[in-house]
Amino acid sequence: MKRNQINRRAFLAQAGVGTLGVSTILSPSIKAGRTDINGKITLGFIGIGMMGRGHLGRFLKHPEVEVVALCDVAQVRLEDAWERVQKAYGSRQKSGHYRGCAMYRDFRDLIARDDIDAVVIATPDHWHVIPAIMAAEAGKDIYCEKPLTLFIGEGRVLVDAVRRNRTVFQTGSQQRSEFGGKFHRAAELVRNGRIGKVKTIRVGVGPSPKPCDLPEKETPADIDWDMWIGPSPYRGFNEALCPVDVHRHFPAFRRYREYAGGSLADMGAHHFDIAQWALGMDHSGPIRVDPPASPMETGLKFTYANGTVMYHGGPSGCTFEGTDGSLYVDRNKLEAHPASILKERIGNFEIQLEKATNHRQNWIDAIRSGTMPIADVEIGHRTASVCHLANLGYQLRRSLRWNPSSERFEGDDKANTHVDRPYRAPWATL
Repeated sequence: MKRNQINRRAFLAQAGVGTLGVSTILSPSIKAGRTDINGKITLGFIGIGMMGRGHLGRFLKHPEVEVVALCDVAQVRLEDAWERVQKAYGSRQKSGHYRGCAMYRDFRDLIARDDIDAVVIATPDHWHVIPAIMAAEAGKDIYCEKPLTLFIGEGRVLVDAVRRNRTVFQTGSQQRSEFGGKFHRAAELVRNGRIGKVKTIRVGVGPSPKPCDLPEKETPADIDWDMWIGPSPYRGFNEALCPVDVHRHFPAFRRYREYAGGSLADMGAHHFDIAQWALGMDHSGPIRVDPPASPMETGLKFTYANGTVMYHGGPSGCTFEGTDGSLYVDRNKLEAHPASILKERIGNFEIQLEKATNHRQNWIDAIRSGTMPIADVEIGHRTASVCHLANLGYQLRRSLRWNPSSERFEGDDKANTHVDRPYRAPWATL
């Protein structure tokens, strides 16, 4: 048995994660929901960099929640976030109706609190799955940033944990909910055949990651660098990965294979997500991956079982080309040829996709009702898998046959060694 298989099974055993499959999805209600409809949902934040700080600011204004705990590996960001919470809840402090906000450097201490209903995970990509599984096992609902995973195998482990614990899980793929409904409208039109049979999709996102080659520097005293590295291979500190301040930029960890999936997975987790939605592939994926013949950063081709082809490359966003027309959608544009496609109404007996206008509110509503949000964990896992398949196609530089049911490569033992990765101790066995 290979080392990565040993670690994954140990992870399952130690975390108490079952082996439930996709067929166990519970619908329409996945849990009882909160019975105290007048009470606030208490939130803990794990990771408060650029994305986490953005979520924090919005949830601090949300009347249905109360932020009670924060966690980050950098003390300066932790204290800054704490001050934001104190300022936001200032009036409640004066009235005596404020319980305070705790700070943690280890997310396990935050998750261990039984007075926290839900967590928001906005860590670097390599730190999404382990906290999410622990939170699910602790009975907490979860909002987790995209791309949901660093490699394909851990996604299935996460889905199993969420299903077992009936967790309300929202992946941060907010294009399904926001941007004026452009993506929802596009996906619904494509799904209902308004451009005819879909022949080709072009998804314009950036390149794959590369191995980290940053110089190693002295670790600042107020950063827990070993915790930042976590389950990834150890290397010395560099502020490009973990800034030393309350930064106003997205750190460079997304460029490196040890921590993320490159620009391809960063925006691909948004745009491939819309392609999957439009194709009705939320619980499946392509069956073949073909990289370009030359060593280019775009041009990789996916093939689905019905013959639809999807390319990595093209203008930003998603371009759908069908037998009767085409449709292009991005965050600031929705257009079709012929233009009359956009005027067509979706009938009562046609496919009507779930609609939401606020991704965070959709999650809160799902927690209240005990139903699935618009970007459930299975959806996040399948979209992330498409990104990982693309990255593996570019990395291995050969055709790959993928089975979306077994989530393994067919007749390719070498490729299957990339489905799982070993975690660095002690995270290998938790």
